[in-house]
Amino acid sequence: MLGALDPKPGETLVDCTAGLGGHAAAIATRLGPTGQVLLVDVDPANLAPATDSVRLRSGAPQVRSVAANFASVEAITAREGLRADLLLADLGFSSNQMADPLRGLSFAADAPLDMRLDPSLSGTAADLVAALPERSLADLIFELGEEPLARRIAKRLVEARRTEAITTTAQLARLVREAYGSRAASSRMNPATRTFMALRIAVNDELGALERLLDSIERGAANAASDRESWLSPACRVAIISFHSLEDRLVKRRFRAIAKSLETRGAETSRKPVEASEEESRGNPRSRSAKLRILRLRGRC
Repeated sequence: MLGALDPKPGETLVDCTAGLGGHAAAIATRLGPTGQVLLVDVDPANLAPATDSVRLRSGAPQVRSVAANFASVEAITAREGLRADLLLADLGFSSNQMADPLRGLSFAADAPLDMRLDPSLSGTAADLVAALPERSLADLIFELGEEPLARRIAKRLVEARRTEAITTTAQLARLVREAYGSRAASSRMNPATRTFMALRIAVNDELGALERLLDSIERGAANAASDRESWLSPACRVAIISFHSLEDRLVKRRFRAIAKSLETRGAETSRKPVEASEEESRGNPRSRSAKLRILRLRGRC
């Protein structure tokens, strides 16, 4: 990723998904003390460790942090008086969120069926499972989780909730396995995987937020290419790391559309994403599904 983004001394990085600061800290050493880093994360608990990760680097750049959804990063950057030379969004959730049982993101341990990445959100996964009509619940699981047995799963959930509220991850995982029936034994992944993913995406409006981020990138790229005021520099490099096909299709389609619309004024994106090597996958199994796409503006700063 560092090679693709090519950070330079004095540039400004806007990290839309700061997490624990791993990506920003790696880039920070290239920016140096004259550079700037803006850390944005929907989870306020991530911002203090992320900020420390960057500040502790030798020759660290200036660091600012804002707790917010990356859907509003254009307004945040403008408010901070910054213009991004490097823009990064890692769409995976961080390891501390996955490990926190109170988040309810995993079926590895029994926990409240929450799934909110932003603790200020009002609705939880349990609320969706309790309130959605069977057809709507099936559509959600099929469309966001790409789950072929979505109808059977939704039917089982609606049957179960008539007698007992579904409030924990263990309950949900058990009910999905029951809906799978004998297929559960031959499934290559835990039968609940796609249903959990669908509910998490819905609770956090992940695709809607990504669409709004891509809208801002498109607007910023067009303004930068036309020498209008923009939150992106004319030579900005944009990197988005996705972890499932719904995200990657959105990013691929929009990056290609932006590059095509600006081809005479300077923008490019690669046809294929960068994926983890075998060595990287062995060291970090979650990276197997990661796809990195880069959009480069080619104007002069």
